[in-house]
Amino acid sequence: MDLDRQELPPPRANEPPQRVPEVKPPLLGEWFIYLSVVVLICGVIAITALELGTPLEAPIVKWLSIIGAAVLLLVAGDAAIRTWRSAFAWMPVNRPRALQRLVWTAVLLGVLVGCIALIVFMVGR
Repeated sequence: MDLDRQELPPPRANEPPQRVPEVKPPLLGEWFIYLSVVVLICGVIAITALELGTPLEAPIVKWLSIIGAAVLLLVAGDAAIRTWRSAFAWMPVNRPRALQRLVWTAVLLGVLVGCIALIVFMVGR
C-alpha cells in the first residue's frame, strides 16, 4: 500500500488544501521508520544504563550513544530535506504553514549539530 502517493481530495469551498503532493520521493524511503526505531532502542538502553549509575565511559553507553547519534544524523538529515522541500511547496499555497515548516527545518538542523557534537564528544572520551 503506497499511502504517500494517493490522489488529493478536492478542496472544500473556501478552504485551503490540507496537503500538498510530494514531488520528489524521500531519500530514505521506507527505511526512515526502521532507522528511527534503531535510534529509539539505542537511546532507551543508553539512558537506562546512565540512570542505573553506569559511567559515561562504559562501552554500553559510549557505543550505543555513538551508534544512535550516527543513525539519528541520517534520519534528521532526511527529515530536514523533506521539511525544506515541503516549505517551498507550501509557500504559494499557505504561507503560515510554509513558515512553520521552515521553523521545523531549523530545529532539525539543530538536531544535526547536536548529533555531531555528541559523536565528537563520545569518540574523544
